[in-house]
Amino acid sequence: MGDEKTIYMGADHAGYNLKNYLKIYLAKAGYNIIDMGSEKYEPGDDYPDYSMKVAEKVAETGTRGILFCGSGVGACIVANKVKGIRAVNAADPFIARQSREHIDTNILCLGQNYISADQAKKIVNAWLDAGFSTEERHHRRVKKIGSI
Repeated sequence: MGDEKTIYMGADHAGYNLKNYLKIYLAKAGYNIIDMGSEKYEPGDDYPDYSMKVAEKVAETGTRGILFCGSGVGACIVANKVKGIRAVNAADPFIARQSREHIDTNILCLGQNYISADQAKKIVNAWLDAGFSTEERHHRRVKKIGSI
């Protein structure tokens, strides 16, 4: 596992504002945020570009990432195409926490169109604070996912 305090982030135009809000919030909390784009609001940009950059970096370094788009769904689909990535599109803290505990997710995807900044903080906190279960069944299942 890579540095627990390093988080790669990426967003298209539809997730740009939420990314920037959480980037500041997490930096203040002591995280090393590496922004993989977009660096400015670009109405015509595409979430697959930023999702791939973040997913490849997370897979390479063993760190974690957070992706943003309008719904979180597209970014999640793209990220999960990268070997070694287990991304979750979490709409609430319970899903975020359980995804870490049971699946050891390494990328969190959020949708700016339906998650408030306040809810996003709760989701991110639950995800970052959770750890992977020590139960054999969860490790066995993640290993099966990795072999697909």
